Amino acid sequence: MVSIVDETGRRPGIRAAVVVAASAFLLAVLAVLGIAAVLKFVETERARDLRNWQIRLGIVADSRAAAVADWLSAQRGIVDGLAENASVQLFLTEHDANGDKTLGRKARAAVTAQAEYLANLLAVTAARGGYDAPALGPDVPANVERLPQSGLAVLAADGAVLVATPEVPDLSRQVERLLAETPPGEPGTIDLHAGPGDRPAMGFMAPVFALQGDAAAENVVGFVIGVRPAGDALFARLRQPGEILDTAEVMLVRADGGGDGVGVEYLSPLRDGSPALGLRLAGDTADLAAAAMLDRPGGFGIFRDYAGHEVLATSRALAGVPWVLMRKVDRDEALAGTDRRLRNLLVVLLLGIGIAGFALIAVWRHGTSVRASAAAERFRLSTERFEALSRFLRTVADGQPTSISVIDGDGNYTFANALAARQAGLLADEMLGKNMRSVLGPARADVFARLNEKVTADGGVSEVVKLTGDDDKRRVVKADHVPLADGTAYAGATLMIHNDVTELVTERERREDTLRQLIATLLGVVDRRDPYSANHSARVAEVAHAIAGEMSLNESEQETAAVAGALMNLGKILVPEAVLTKTEGLTPAELAMIRDSILTSADLLDGVPFDGPVVETIRQLQEAWDGSGTPQGLAGERLLLAARIVAVANAFVGMISPRAYRGALSFEQAAEALMADAGRRYDHRPVLALLNYLDNRGGRQAWAHFAAPPAAAPAPPPGTPDA
Repeated sequence: MVSIVDETGRRPGIRAAVVVAASAFLLAVLAVLGIAAVLKFVETERARDLRNWQIRLGIVADSRAAAVADWLSAQRGIVDGLAENASVQLFLTEHDANGDKTLGRKARAAVTAQAEYLANLLAVTAARGGYDAPALGPDVPANVERLPQSGLAVLAADGAVLVATPEVPDLSRQVERLLAETPPGEPGTIDLHAGPGDRPAMGFMAPVFALQGDAAAENVVGFVIGVRPAGDALFARLRQPGEILDTAEVMLVRADGGGDGVGVEYLSPLRDGSPALGLRLAGDTADLAAAAMLDRPGGFGIFRDYAGHEVLATSRALAGVPWVLMRKVDRDEALAGTDRRLRNLLVVLLLGIGIAGFALIAVWRHGTSVRASAAAERFRLSTERFEALSRFLRTVADGQPTSISVIDGDGNYTFANALAARQAGLLADEMLGKNMRSVLGPARADVFARLNEKVTADGGVSEVVKLTGDDDKRRVVKADHVPLADGTAYAGATLMIHNDVTELVTERERREDTLRQLIATLLGVVDRRDPYSANHSARVAEVAHAIAGEMSLNESEQETAAVAGALMNLGKILVPEAVLTKTEGLTPAELAMIRDSILTSADLLDGVPFDGPVVETIRQLQEAWDGSGTPQGLAGERLLLAARIVAVANAFVGMISPRAYRGALSFEQAAEALMADAGRRYDHRPVLALLNYLDNRGGRQAWAHFAAPPAAAPAPPPGTPDA
């Protein structure tokens, strides 16, 4: 028998068998690795979908938690508002001061009048805030007990009820427990419980501090407490608008310490028909979602709900109450599409591996030289694209009107555009590798080095830096420093973008100086027409600035109040001088003319670019805190804070300053007048800030000269009534 061999001495059949066997082995290894990769990919996709569900559930949980928190805040706000009411503070302060002393007839009448006023105030507040739910039971003239379920009450420091709304529930036990459990001087909460008729109810208590005292425990003179039903008003906020999931549910839960151990109490109505406060489960129930959410508020996972269904759940803790808001959806509904999609994907990918195996055999005959040639061509094309991109980026950077450079961790330049190089007096290539101190000088380099250090902690810095140039002239640079991400060629480096804004800053300062000079000129014209109003606007601006500072407002808000106070009387330039200097009482038409001059001031200034809402502040100066003012009838927090401050400052300066038709009031008279109108015409916060500034910041001494009449003005006529 003749054997056929090739030039190497091997038989062609044996060599082909070896090649086929090696190829089959390699294909098997690749198949196993491919299947493992597919399974890992499927698990990764499932984990990604779980993260997406965590986000979706978390968004709804956040929105519902915010809605519940808003409701709780609104209820606390009603009680806090009564506790901060000056009338309530005055009533309890006097009650605390009088104690058990026997009062005279006039004193008793005054106390009775105050109590009647507070009773009316509580009734109105209860009607507005939902604390007036009718008592349960028939409203008929029969001997049938009715169950009060809501109301507001003012308590003495020992918890005794002094004033309350009609049909207020018996609060003695709740008050006793709150006073025992709540730290002195802190607000308290009667947690959600089964009220009259087993209806869910809550209560809120706020301490009342002495009128002239600070918010300290020793200054507590009483309390305001409110109890109201919490069912529909609270639980309606758990419903997500536009809910499209069949098994989704939002609920409130809390730890239940009753019984033999700690359990879980479901506070809100449930989808299975359980009423509010109607379901309690043991805390060690296996995989119970509510127990897990109470243990880790904000967590997420797959658990069992109260009905034993497997669910995805997340939760959010609620501030001020021992509740946790939980959002859950059945796992089958949430991940049904995901499981189906991933199963189909697994089948497709496995088929793909099979097809790839056959394709690998089909292309196996292509030689390595062909692949190497293709790789070399791809590398050449990539290199050309990279070089073109580099040239493009260099062109873009050089065309920017800002200095752009990159500094490594040692302070050396690794990139600089044309403007940065030109400012340094070098070429861009010459700057590479040089240290900032050698290019910019030690002083400027140290400034930018400190910003680069902040980049590591803050993740980005944008500051306006003032520098002194070589010619001793000030330069202002807007410096944006950005850290470059790890994994790039510039890892650990900082991108510095510098924009010289010296001319812009100088122009802005010049414009502000011009505006201040124009304001001073206009005010001088107004002041010369009415000697009694001379310096009035400047004084209002000074007092408004002091009040804003006492209220710890920022610099921009303080400046807005001061500028508005300075410009508020600009409209008097259109009021006849005879009206401004009239010594007898003004007619209603003349008073209206002077009042309208403030709106005229706003109209004259409309369109002038101020940094803050100066014009709108002036336009709101005749509004009142209770909404009885003009021209729009705005009330409360709808009024700009600057307008509330300037209104108090204007009234104060006007009262302690002499006028052509009356003499100046004393500081005490002015303070009494402002306090009398606090909460009605004025916001009480600026009033209290002004009084504190007068008594504790030297305001009386600083402003004593306001009462001096102008030298060029005649004395006011005797017997002229004060304004």
